[in-house]
Amino acid sequence: MVRDLTGKTMTNSPESMLTSGQADKSLSAEGMRVQVFTLDPLTDRRWKEFVDWHPRSSMFHSVAWLKALQQTYGYRPIVYTTTPADQPMKNGMVFCDVNSWLTGQRLVSLPFSDHCEPLIDNQEEYRAIVSELRKWVSVSSHQYFELRPIETLQPLPELMHVNETYGFHRLDLRPDLEMIFKAFHKDSVQRKIKRAEREEVEYREGNEQLDSFYKLMVITRRRHRVPPQPKQWFQTLIDCFGESLAVRMAFHEGKPIAGMLTVRHKEFFVYKYGCSDLRYNNLGGIHLLYWTSIQQAKALGCQVFDFGRCDSDQEGLMTFKRRWGATQSVLQYHRYAVHGKGGLTFQPANSSWRMRLAEMVFANSPAPLLSLMGRFLYKHVG
Repeated sequence: MVRDLTGKTMTNSPESMLTSGQADKSLSAEGMRVQVFTLDPLTDRRWKEFVDWHPRSSMFHSVAWLKALQQTYGYRPIVYTTTPADQPMKNGMVFCDVNSWLTGQRLVSLPFSDHCEPLIDNQEEYRAIVSELRKWVSVSSHQYFELRPIETLQPLPELMHVNETYGFHRLDLRPDLEMIFKAFHKDSVQRKIKRAEREEVEYREGNEQLDSFYKLMVITRRRHRVPPQPKQWFQTLIDCFGESLAVRMAFHEGKPIAGMLTVRHKEFFVYKYGCSDLRYNNLGGIHLLYWTSIQQAKALGCQVFDFGRCDSDQEGLMTFKRRWGATQSVLQYHRYAVHGKGGLTFQPANSSWRMRLAEMVFANSPAPLLSLMGRFLYKHVG
């Protein structure tokens, strides 16, 4: 039986867990009882304090990111921890409860996030939280829970499997700028940066660039045969992250040719979204944006430039990121689902004729219709 901190019996719903503060007990390897609690990271200030000091936290753990997910898509954030309500937090695993009439209900850590490391350093506490999540999925209407760690997970339950695999790239910013620049590929990167300078590609930065950025984003997403994220999503990110976020644009002769959105979190400088007009790619606009961002990150004292994830079959994109001197690693998303709930039966998107048909529609839709489809679909696919 699950009880809250006052001893009252809990109802079996995420909403009640968030409002009441659930506590449950799981057995550690030594047979000792470990209590597991839940909290709302948007209202419990301990979460922000915890994320601020934890060395493995990222922008995706931040209150700003969680608030943007809730405000744009309606996802309800929830943290599982072994820390009681009256103590400073020592661990936590954050999820969003995605509840869609179209795609079902699941706990994801976290939607639209490249990665989200479980911030747990003790194996017994880690096992206790995972055990509680397993029980929750088994008795609830949730199809599965999903983890998106940077580090390889320790052995997990039988029904835990790798659901997605991505390439992941990071650039070490600790060397001086001259050394960083010399490590760039001479033809593919250094010459493109110099070409942008010769062509007098103009760099602009600021929230007022959002309209130009979003127009390029729609063009880019159509090229990739997917709808764009809602414009509201980017505006909400701007509102939630404030000065930590920058919208960067490259212009040539007054025309927007490339765009980028970056977020700074502690010593990390994160590239999150990018877009471009293919007709002007030879001018090096996107290279100018990367190089300007790297210089700014270095000036701000950041130690890592996060190039983000890319699909494991996008060898061209992975090569592009490696040519900036970035180190490549592997991201694996792990999913736990009970048989019969659909978590182990999903097929790769590219094997579905429905997906191929959808891609054709996305590739040929006018911009207003494509944006409308994005506003409808994205809240269901987190």
